[in-house]
Amino acid sequence: MNRYDARFAALRETGRKAFIPFTILGFPDRARCLASVASMLDGGATALELGIAFSDPVADGPVIQQATQEVLKAGFGVRDGLALIRDIRALDADIPIGLLVYHNTVAARGPARFFSEVKAAGADGVLIADLPPETAAEAAEAARTVGVAPIFMASPLTDAERLRRIGELAEGFLYVVSRLGTTGSATSFDDQLRATLARARAATKLPLCVGFGVSTPEAARQMIALGADGVVTGSRIVEIIRAAGDDFPAAVRAFCAAMRQAADEAA
Repeated sequence: MNRYDARFAALRETGRKAFIPFTILGFPDRARCLASVASMLDGGATALELGIAFSDPVADGPVIQQATQEVLKAGFGVRDGLALIRDIRALDADIPIGLLVYHNTVAARGPARFFSEVKAAGADGVLIADLPPETAAEAAEAARTVGVAPIFMASPLTDAERLRRIGELAEGFLYVVSRLGTTGSATSFDDQLRATLARARAATKLPLCVGFGVSTPEAARQMIALGADGVVTGSRIVEIIRAAGDDFPAAVRAFCAAMRQAADEAA
């Protein structure tokens, strides 16, 4: 049983839901990134989702794009990110760690090498944001070969055939996009999301975790009420880290604790 399976099984046994915070590896620098992740753990994160900076992050909104550009400008690359994951893994032996990357990052190293390095660093899953399931067989097989979960996204526009294909390939959990567009902290959901969750539930037995715009405890409760097994929050955490200055560890910890509590209350 991998860490995702173990963690979600434990949540089901206790009637709880997942809260998965996200940040960019190396933001705002290596030391403060490690400190922010430690605060996420202290705040009760169920799992971690960590981004490897890429020059054209098409799925991300302006908040994460800006953080990404700052990380790249500082010269913090893929090798640095993998080394930082090792330090994060040392903080918690059991928490699932997922990476959000873009396909160029995988292709530049080759899938076999990339996923082997990810596994050696201590990560458990990889979501390739711009790789559609129709062309993902090679990457998914390379990931599974070394014990890394291939994670996929589903949106309100994902049709039945694509959901079926995702159901064949995906492991860990399914990242359900709450709305059309990019990541961001603005909260706006529509009736399509309930239908998207229902269609995804019919296509896979994996946990369904909702992201994009889930930036407040109330939004987290809403997602759980609509049928999600957990929520993913990224842009709001980047905003908190940037705004809180030297007090960012306490601010991140308090926000994560509030989101964790909201998810549990809505379960």
